[in-house]
Amino acid sequence: MSDIQTLHAETRPAGGISGSLVLLLATGAGLSVASLYYSQPMLGVLGADMQADARSVGMVPTLTTLGYALGILLLAPLGDRYDRRVIIAIKAAILSVALLLSGLAPGIGLLLAASLAVGLTATLAQDIVPAAATLAPEAQRGKIVGMVMTGLLLGILLSRVVSGFVAEQFGWRAMYLIAAVSIAAIGIAAWRGLPHITPTTRASYGALLGSMRALWGKYRALRYAALAQGLLSVGFSAFWSTLAVMLHDKFQLGSAAAGAFGLAGAAGALAAPLAGRLADRRGPQLVTRLGSGLAMVSFAIMGLSFLLPPTAQLGLIIVSIIGFDLGMQATLVAHQTLVYGLDPAARSRLNALLFTCMFIGMSTGAALGSLALAQWGWMGVVALATLSSAAALGVRLLAGRRAG
Repeated sequence: MSDIQTLHAETRPAGGISGSLVLLLATGAGLSVASLYYSQPMLGVLGADMQADARSVGMVPTLTTLGYALGILLLAPLGDRYDRRVIIAIKAAILSVALLLSGLAPGIGLLLAASLAVGLTATLAQDIVPAAATLAPEAQRGKIVGMVMTGLLLGILLSRVVSGFVAEQFGWRAMYLIAAVSIAAIGIAAWRGLPHITPTTRASYGALLGSMRALWGKYRALRYAALAQGLLSVGFSAFWSTLAVMLHDKFQLGSAAAGAFGLAGAAGALAAPLAGRLADRRGPQLVTRLGSGLAMVSFAIMGLSFLLPPTAQLGLIIVSIIGFDLGMQATLVAHQTLVYGLDPAARSRLNALLFTCMFIGMSTGAALGSLALAQWGWMGVVALATLSSAAALGVRLLAGRRAG
């Protein structure tokens, strides 16, 4: 970029990245992003304990999500300006304190303030993934990013299951305290285990943010990736934000059962490294098309559930979850591999743009999913998810033709 003074584009150990370091990064990404979702299964017991009304309690996940969105846009680009090792350690320390305050909060006011801080600093995950991409050898970048993303995705999918169990057995405050300790441990391990990562620019913070607009305009591949991932996120979020309501109304299943469906999604997430390897060998463009197509087909087959008895319907949903989650995560890993290769000196900013669009898709999907469920029932949600995935596939096919 003309207004950004770049330094070293790459910093990685001479011998590549060790398996233990990849495990540390994957664990850190998973635990940090899980902080966003711990509260969701605990809201009922939390509200009763604090004698807070439903509107106030509902602001806990809202402020956490808002903080995450702001953190991606405003804080994640700092990874290009400062040593990511230092950023990861600082964010881990603040996130740990925010989680501790959440667990010790005497009233809803402090809990809400702490929830906003949790969201802002949980963007630690968005510093870890570009760090992995920078440290990985170019020929293995897709594989390494895929492995770290597996940790992140497992954190998203399993966080609700874990927090629901811990809250039921030990109380909601215990979950926050356990989370605080786990993040503190990750911060210490990252400080000791990560090498220094040389910044790629000396630009001021204002110039850094301004350059993101230039990056968006410069790279068509970034715009296609962000749009396609955002469209996939619409269907993903619409499904997960309405699943518990549908299971309760149609099958009389509780929140614990709804959370357990996340285990099926975890099975899909575990295949993310395979997508990374395929992206390394055959190119990320192919993986984005395959992933988007798999998500579309997986959502579409749920439309056949009305033909089946109740037990078989649940089985079909589980199979569909495995399929569309694999498609979603494979596409995300491929998009990250593609985007990180555009400008090695701007990986944090490129990552921030990609994930901001993904977050917009998530928020839109949650709103549209609730509307579709209210207006047209579960088949409306399935149709929305299928169409949004088909649109993502269309974007990837168009991108392929433009590239050709």
